[in-house]
Amino acid sequence: MTARERRRPGGSADGAAPAGFTPLDQAFDAGSLYALRAAVAAHAAAAGLGSSAVYDVTAVAHELAANAVVHGAGHGRVRLWADGGFLYCQVSDDGRDGLANQPAAPGDGAASWPAQHGHGLWLVREIADQVDIGHGPSGTTATARFPLAPR
Repeated sequence: MTARERRRPGGSADGAAPAGFTPLDQAFDAGSLYALRAAVAAHAAAAGLGSSAVYDVTAVAHELAANAVVHGAGHGRVRLWADGGFLYCQVSDDGRDGLANQPAAPGDGAASWPAQHGHGLWLVREIADQVDIGHGPSGTTATARFPLAPR
């Protein structure tokens, strides 16, 4: 990947987000993941990342949000901000509420597609520069970091 692909014109060479970059703070649930991806992509591009890096940030945000929907409370919050030459993507949920994603009852019309779980966090760790995940009584928070300037 070239420097031009990682950072589009308008971003600064020192890795700072362009003037006027607005951080993102948006709630999500299973029905709003499409809107979440669109918002993350727009904000990552506004931070000065090139199309390849925008795709990376969007994929990570989606995987982390999907995990919150499937394994957490079924909803959460995503935040994007720039600091110290990095773009941060943080996804948090407030824990499992006992209602989200209960197994489907036999014969309820749900498709029985085979699924292999566990690749989402692997993907996140492969794409992001750094990933921190914290669990506690108030839920889970995952923060992924991406360089704003080419390495």
